[in-house]
Amino acid sequence: MNKGVAITGMGIISAIGNDVEENFRSLINSEKGISKTDNIPTIHKDEIMFGEIKKSNEDLIAELGLPADNNFTRTALLGAFAAKQAVEDAGIRDINEYKTGLINSTSVGGMDTTEKHYYEYFENPETVKFIASHDGGDVSQKISEVIGLEGFVTTISTACSSAANAIMLGARMIKAGKLDRVIVGGTDGLAKFTINGFKTLMILTDSYNTPFDNDRKGLNLGEAAAFLVLESDEIVEREGKKVLARVSGYANANDAYHQTASSENGEGAFLAMQKAFKVADLDPTQIDYINMHGTATPNNDLSEGRAVARIYEGKNVPYFSSTKAFTGHTLAAAAAIEAVYSVLAIQNGVVYPNLNFKTKMAEFDLVPQTEIKYKNIDYVLSNSFGFGGNCSTVIFSKN
Repeated sequence: MNKGVAITGMGIISAIGNDVEENFRSLINSEKGISKTDNIPTIHKDEIMFGEIKKSNEDLIAELGLPADNNFTRTALLGAFAAKQAVEDAGIRDINEYKTGLINSTSVGGMDTTEKHYYEYFENPETVKFIASHDGGDVSQKISEVIGLEGFVTTISTACSSAANAIMLGARMIKAGKLDRVIVGGTDGLAKFTINGFKTLMILTDSYNTPFDNDRKGLNLGEAAAFLVLESDEIVEREGKKVLARVSGYANANDAYHQTASSENGEGAFLAMQKAFKVADLDPTQIDYINMHGTATPNNDLSEGRAVARIYEGKNVPYFSSTKAFTGHTLAAAAAIEAVYSVLAIQNGVVYPNLNFKTKMAEFDLVPQTEIKYKNIDYVLSNSFGFGGNCSTVIFSKN
């Protein structure tokens, strides 16, 4: 088995908690964070629900100690908040002591702010500063400034698989000796642009999302940020660090099927999982829990379910669930928050419940875990699939 790359720190903020402990408490107590929006003046606020973080931008600015005239967007604020937690959790005193990088991921970037000032730019010079913050790379740069990083910084944007690919790239760079330590993850804030876009695609539900239910109607959009600190074994041994878990397998593939839909046979998802098992040198039967992408859209759950059934040849499928009924679908941050949840599952020996499930899907004989279950967990497989056919899988393992 591939020993993998060490995870030594985690940070997260989502609709179910402002740190790792709060998120875990919500998961094991089945406390979902889906609600009507308090922060976005959308015309849809009374008809759809979101996985919204209730901290305002002003709250985040104050907690991060930023100057009043900053041009941080909500995506950057959430990312900086979570990355700072991860660095502190890893016990890092000098972030530039080793070859350290940041691999951030985002889909929304700064559009939550620039969309507010779209009609003002030529009339109000004060708003011009936000043009530069629109780009996803600006989000990454701001996060690096908050944590004091002077090294390698890059941004990945492969839709909803973005953070999985950030984790994969970080692990590969450590194994290749390019970096000694990498902060990897993703962040996305809610924006009217994404709300309207997903509504136009007709894949939003008007109630709570119901992953893998035969009568599922669509997803709840959410917002979140999460980061992991990956470190080489040399640093772990030199500093006697506690290893939370390891990144032991990873892969991405592409359906090459449609701009927004996954193939009905789940070819891209199947290939990503198959290749991740090869990287980890694991047999599929060794997986103890699958954290499914599980967006609760008709297309995704059918595609992913068929891919998993194909991997396991229709029998002895591990316990599985989607945690998006807790948080909503947080786009580029999804794989990052679910990476934190996967590590917590390993540490605490727990399979999270797939909330809101009632009726098994007609297309296959797969039923998610609907109640919390405690068991030994050595390996978690986490799936993340995005628009453009971007399919990614990461496997996490116990030390």
